[in-house]
Amino acid sequence: MVGQSRKWMILVASTWIQAFTGTNFDFSSYSSELKSVLGISQLELNYLSVASDMGKAFGWCSGVSLLYFPLWVVMFMAAFMGLLGYGVQWLVIRGVISLPYFLVFLLCLLAGCSICWFNTVCYVLCIRNFPANRPLALSLSISFNGVSAALYTLIANAVSDSDSNYSLYLLLNALVPLLTSSAALLPVLRPPPPHSLPLPPDSVRCDSLTFLYLNIVAIFTGLYLLLLNSLSSESTFIARILFSGAVLLLALPIFTPGITYARGWARQAFHSKFEGSSFNLVDVEDLELHKELIGRESPNGSGRVTGAKQGFLVDLIEKDLVAVLGEEHPLKWVVRRRDFWLYYAAYFCGGTIGLVYSNNLGQISQSLGFSDRTSSIVTLYSTCSFFGRLLSAAPDFLCDKVYFARTGWFALAIVPTPIAFLLLAISGSETALTAATALIGLSSGFVFAAAVSITSELFGPNSAGVNHNILITNIPLGSILYGLVAALVYDANIQSSNRVVIVGDSMVCMGRKCYFDTFLLWGSMSLLGLVCSGLLFLRTRHAYDRLERTRNRIQSA
Repeated sequence: MVGQSRKWMILVASTWIQAFTGTNFDFSSYSSELKSVLGISQLELNYLSVASDMGKAFGWCSGVSLLYFPLWVVMFMAAFMGLLGYGVQWLVIRGVISLPYFLVFLLCLLAGCSICWFNTVCYVLCIRNFPANRPLALSLSISFNGVSAALYTLIANAVSDSDSNYSLYLLLNALVPLLTSSAALLPVLRPPPPHSLPLPPDSVRCDSLTFLYLNIVAIFTGLYLLLLNSLSSESTFIARILFSGAVLLLALPIFTPGITYARGWARQAFHSKFEGSSFNLVDVEDLELHKELIGRESPNGSGRVTGAKQGFLVDLIEKDLVAVLGEEHPLKWVVRRRDFWLYYAAYFCGGTIGLVYSNNLGQISQSLGFSDRTSSIVTLYSTCSFFGRLLSAAPDFLCDKVYFARTGWFALAIVPTPIAFLLLAISGSETALTAATALIGLSSGFVFAAAVSITSELFGPNSAGVNHNILITNIPLGSILYGLVAALVYDANIQSSNRVVIVGDSMVCMGRKCYFDTFLLWGSMSLLGLVCSGLLFLRTRHAYDRLERTRNRIQSA
């Protein structure tokens, strides 16, 4: 029982880390001021955003560090990276020191690395301590990364009532993750004994109730931040009250170990009342199903199904299919797979565009004349990303009632993105900006969270860390390409437009034309991502259907 309570405390600690370390989400809150202080162009500002995203290209370093250092050491290494990266930027933006552009670029890169290292720590915590229900633990933990911008907005408004004090976000980005790491240290240092992690079927089913409770708390937390966050800008007193409420909601899962103990006592005292209960959100047989399916010889003896040539499209969909989910594959095999590159392209044209959009929200809202609404729009994106991440657990919660392949859910999640960019291209109103931001946040949040489980299922759980870090190299690549196009269009419109505003030492483009062509391009690319995700679904649905048929056969036996 002690081991079970410790694993839940580790999950709570993981949600805290995720909630306060998504510091890349508030880049738009201070990017305009950073641009003004440094006296740089929109293109140069885009490179700073790219530097932050490039930290994900070095995600493999965190995995290598875990081979030589304890988990808590890697966590504090990430915290001190952020302290240095964001702290020195704060000194620059406050005018305390002056640094050349290249050093500021390196600071952004270091800050981006810290985010990726924190993510790796949380992934490892969930994978190690929840082997039977890994997808639910991962989706819950990852989802809290989406509330970071809302929490930082609350803290900033609680500390200062100055609407122009955007540099405060950099100071918070430097200090808050370090404080959060200190608060999460005790659970990380006290993992459950290894012998307590393999659970009997009854215990796995009872964990479903605990996950249900935690997801309900998460939903209330997201609604609280979404609906009440805008009130925090009215006064520091209101902001402090609202932040206290948010902290209370984040602390509520601490009672999970108590629920675990109470549930165990109740099952012993009233055992007969629990007999015959069929409530189950977690499939106990999943791991055994993977083993059984992997153990069977596939038609070509290599875990793949090879179709005959019948034309390009049929060949693309049916040739060299994955026959078994959860089978381990080496990296050199993965990068030769059509499934991987369809997956890579879908992520590149789906979730990555959403992240680049969030990085440009400051300039987008400013060009449309809503600069005073930047913080609330960034908060909206962050909170909707949080709900999108929570929704990524839908395949696991609904598998007994409505079965649909996870890659199918992934494809459906990309649908709102082209709709949102079409809306932005049609209208430059505040309503259109708000609705589009919400849609893109939901879509990209789902993609970010679901991708971890999809990588594990298609290419193997043991090598998921390496394979997923290879997958997310598309984020810095997309940040460079999409951001470069947006910056070039923005700067070109400054030269041709009569509506130019000087802010500090930099020129600001005003009007819908500043991002119109960019929205059309991003929308077209997201349609390409939708096509790629649809092809991935068609190629993998047979493997998911096979797993479901085997599960049904075992349950009915």
